[in-house]
Amino acid sequence: MNKVVANATEAVQGLKSGMTIMLGGFGLCGIPENCIAEITKMDIKNLICISNNAGVDDFGLGLLLQKRQIRKMISSYVGENDEFERQMLSGELEVELIPQGTLAARCYMTGAGIPAFFTPAGYGTEVAEGKEVRYFDGKPHIMETAFDADFAIVKAWKGDRHGNLMYKGTARNFNPVMAMAGKITIAEVEELVEPGELDPNFIHTPGVFVQRIFQGTNYEKRIEQRTVRPKS
Repeated sequence: MNKVVANATEAVQGLKSGMTIMLGGFGLCGIPENCIAEITKMDIKNLICISNNAGVDDFGLGLLLQKRQIRKMISSYVGENDEFERQMLSGELEVELIPQGTLAARCYMTGAGIPAFFTPAGYGTEVAEGKEVRYFDGKPHIMETAFDADFAIVKAWKGDRHGNLMYKGTARNFNPVMAMAGKITIAEVEELVEPGELDPNFIHTPGVFVQRIFQGTNYEKRIEQRTVRPKS
């Protein structure tokens, strides 16, 4: 089945205000730059965004925050974005902070069709407020539930027309588990190849999880913070 769409504009068709979307990436590594840029051009708002982080002020999800398109962020790290901090402290933005492992597990459980699981992470903190607690081997665990995401938008290194994906380096983080979890999964790739060109032993996301795929352009691949030693 050919799942190729022409570009990001066609890929995000059907995305509407108030929807819940997952966006892959770790920091600024492996984020779907083309789709994020396209969403900023759309007349939509009140999005619930599930992402490991919230980008920086002028890149990644920071662009959607600048345009007030996000109503709620579900993340595990948000420390590089001043606009995020401002909106959160002013009450403009609802925020749900989740331990990083729990966030990854909730994404995986969504894709696997498992409605809930128990974890000790977060017990005794505000993360556990309002959640069921059970004891296993005498240790308290809180119940975490799967997500309900309308779209999952991921970035891969290579993909084929059937939607099979390969990630490279650190980009193989939240992208694979999020690709499993959307009702509609969009994949933007650096290189789009024909079916059979990808070694099946190295495919990280099978095409069964992907509904739309396109070859992206002009990736900046920014680094959040670059630290170098002085010349000796």
